[in-house]
Amino acid sequence: MARRLPSEPPILPGFAHIHILGSGGFADVFLYEQNMPRRQVAVKVMLSEVVNDQVRQMFQAEANLMAQLSSHPSILTVYQASVSSDGRPYLVMELCSASLSQRYRHERIPVPEVLRIAVKIGSAIETAHRAGVLHRDIKPSNILLTAYGHPVLSDFGIAATLTESDDREAVGMSIPWSAPEVLLDETAGTIESEVWAFAATVYSLLAGRSPFEIPGESNRSTDLISRINRAKPQPIGRSDVPKSLERALAHAMSRKPENRQGGVLELIHEFQAVETELGVPQTPIEVAVDDWALATVADLEDRTRIRGNQAAPASAQRRRRKPPAAANQQYAGVGTLLRESRPLRGTSTATTTRNPGMLALAWTLVVAAVLVIALGATATIVLWKSSANGIPTVSDISAKVTGTTVEFSWGDPGTNATDRYQISTGTGDAPVVQSDRSFVVDGQPGDHVCITVAVNREGKLGDPSSEKCADLPA
Repeated sequence: MARRLPSEPPILPGFAHIHILGSGGFADVFLYEQNMPRRQVAVKVMLSEVVNDQVRQMFQAEANLMAQLSSHPSILTVYQASVSSDGRPYLVMELCSASLSQRYRHERIPVPEVLRIAVKIGSAIETAHRAGVLHRDIKPSNILLTAYGHPVLSDFGIAATLTESDDREAVGMSIPWSAPEVLLDETAGTIESEVWAFAATVYSLLAGRSPFEIPGESNRSTDLISRINRAKPQPIGRSDVPKSLERALAHAMSRKPENRQGGVLELIHEFQAVETELGVPQTPIEVAVDDWALATVADLEDRTRIRGNQAAPASAQRRRRKPPAAANQQYAGVGTLLRESRPLRGTSTATTTRNPGMLALAWTLVVAAVLVIALGATATIVLWKSSANGIPTVSDISAKVTGTTVEFSWGDPGTNATDRYQISTGTGDAPVVQSDRSFVVDGQPGDHVCITVAVNREGKLGDPSSEKCADLPA
């Protein structure tokens, strides 16, 4: 297929053109040197023949989106945007390398390195989702590397806000990494289709090809679309890729969107669990949790339908359980006692003398409140055991056997909002990372089922719980 020649680089005040970097369907990317401050930059320039009101709006939207998101360490930085003297819109961006998109095709990238890239890029996608933005073109060639080797997500050119994602107007797409519902034009993009594309991209970095390419066979667009619609990716074909990682990716590329992980964050947690399985440090998740952003994040989580539960391997599934209401009521009662007794501290001597009955009642309430708090504190000390590094330890795991199913559950040992539980079954499966305090194991009659639970705090594990076991009736 003949490739078009690149367009003429525009004359940009304050910038000197050096050479072409690459060409796409809508734009060319040139290397320029900025005069002040002096640095090399990548400049993306729209093609004059495709510039119309719609494309101009898309380009402006990309500039605005990337400017809003590019403070994230794994999203490409945009320095400025404008229109050249010949009427072509352009973006001035951080200069990065596209070597990863070539490297994965010709070199076997180590699994820990792929997982590190996946967690960082997944953090960028999750951040975009929390801002209400779908990327809609996640693929290996849109992962660039900074001069320091840090992966960054680029090209939000066909991105859309979540509220606009039901608009079925035709946009560009990359078939090998697109979800079935996108290829069938059932949606222009959703959280679930982004989970698919993200998983397909990670698969590609491991396998050296897209999930539905078959080496030595026809891989035309029609062939790929037919295979994607069946949603049965080829095995990765690497002995160093853990089965747990292949399961996580296969889960994310389920045919039905509702069968995938509920959001990118859940898939990232599974990648971190694989890192632990491999004995390498967990890559930190880069999602803003500053106090000023918490209210906004909570609202956006509802909008993006990102759920907190974590997918389990096929051999171990569990259900969500709510914290016991009685415990919440108990501590609410203590708060009520304290609030009601607080005015007594300001009671004058004269009032106290004239109301001995009220004083006795007041002191009774205070003593009762103190006793309740003391007892609660004693219980908390027993429950909130912590390891040497300050991470709490789970205790008092209970097991409920129903037929061939065991439901394990435990109380909150004093976790933070971002902590997760890592469950090991001792069956050879990878540990499961989740936020729920219950875990269901499906077994066979006569099985002896055991689990241990440890708190995962920012990639560091606390001490594991004592092993809890249950026997299934024969």
